[in-house]
Amino acid sequence: MTTRAIMVAAPRSGGGKTTLTLALLAAFGRRGLRVGAVKTGPDYIDPAFHAAITGRPGLNLDSWCMPDALLGRVMQAACQDVDILVVESAMGLFDGLSLPDGQRGAPSDIAAHFGIPVLLVLDMSGQGQSVGPIARGFAQWSPHVQVSGVVLNRVASPRHERLGREAVQAAQLPVYGALMRQMGQTLPERHLGLVQAREHGNLAGWLSDLADKAERELDLDGILAAARPLQGGVGEELPQTGVLPPPGQRIAVADDAAFSFLYGHLALFWRQAGAELVPFSPLADEAPDPSCTACWLPGGYPELHAGVLAGAATFRTGLAHFARTRPVHGECGGFMVLGQGLEDAQGVRHGMAGLLGHSTSFARRKLNLGYREATLVADGVLGARGARLRGHEFHYATVLEGGQDAPLASLRSGIGEELGMCGGQRGFVSGSFFHVLASVPEPITMSCA
Repeated sequence: MTTRAIMVAAPRSGGGKTTLTLALLAAFGRRGLRVGAVKTGPDYIDPAFHAAITGRPGLNLDSWCMPDALLGRVMQAACQDVDILVVESAMGLFDGLSLPDGQRGAPSDIAAHFGIPVLLVLDMSGQGQSVGPIARGFAQWSPHVQVSGVVLNRVASPRHERLGREAVQAAQLPVYGALMRQMGQTLPERHLGLVQAREHGNLAGWLSDLADKAERELDLDGILAAARPLQGGVGEELPQTGVLPPPGQRIAVADDAAFSFLYGHLALFWRQAGAELVPFSPLADEAPDPSCTACWLPGGYPELHAGVLAGAATFRTGLAHFARTRPVHGECGGFMVLGQGLEDAQGVRHGMAGLLGHSTSFARRKLNLGYREATLVADGVLGARGARLRGHEFHYATVLEGGQDAPLASLRSGIGEELGMCGGQRGFVSGSFFHVLASVPEPITMSCA
């Protein structure tokens, strides 16, 4: 069966996209369909919920970070042995950088590139018939993006639903259901988004209840009928362009509640390149496997576990021993742990690995958020000097002391603003707040005859 896809999108963040996506995945899976999911934009939390339902790696698609070939390869992986693919949009459907369409990092870029019809979630809180003009405006905004229908969300009563349904139908769009406002259906959040899937004690029960709700309140047959086969060369053989090479043959990967933000496509393509990923838990005081050739400390929530990490003597000693002869790289939270110390939300300082010279604070919080292009200033585990990588920053931590380490890379924003140097490297150890998603293809140089 050819994979069919539909995108769940909304006018803004917080409109109910994740709830609807999980409800559809759970309900379609209950019907015996092979379900898959992917998230647009740089996000590591929602894909973990997708993975908990689908049993497949959580994957991301981003039109600013990823060249077309990498977008195609990620989509091919997302569609393998899948009947219905649900694509969850980030932010608002048309939100992205002020760049040409197709390169903005907007969910609409992905919908247009792959010909994915959009299921628009409209939050009915505080409004009634006004959802009709909103639906019409979104449906008519771009000739390259097809809004196939609407789901009303946070509906207060049958009368409230009728007002919204009639208004959307007057905009000549079908309504595929109305999710009624209901206590107990909201996933808890923290400073980087939802609380992680692995931290929910009764996730299976919550998802079962969500599937029940979808069966009661959504037109699942209509939504399935609205899904379409993918376009954009998904069936073609695609080059390796944009894929970050594995940092080693056997990669020790920190993996627990403090270190969980490893992008699924990185792990997938590293394995496809022949690398082996060997997980270990710093929170359980485990050191990287000494048989590994590289160590990767992903982002996560070390600030919530700083005391435990400070007391994890086996982890810290083993990491220091590993770093004498082999590469160790830390992203965001991993970078914080590689430093001298971490100040938690209460202002208490905890000693960290001490492999780089900086110290960070979560007590003195400042949001850092945005796309980043990093140019490496020296050869290292991420690539050769001058190599360019694309990704993002998303953290609240601040640097208390910069230390004396050599910088890792120079940074630019998504629209090309110079942001200065970032991160640090010392010997085999490197790290920064920058999360990498893809490498930037080198431009083709034409020779003159």
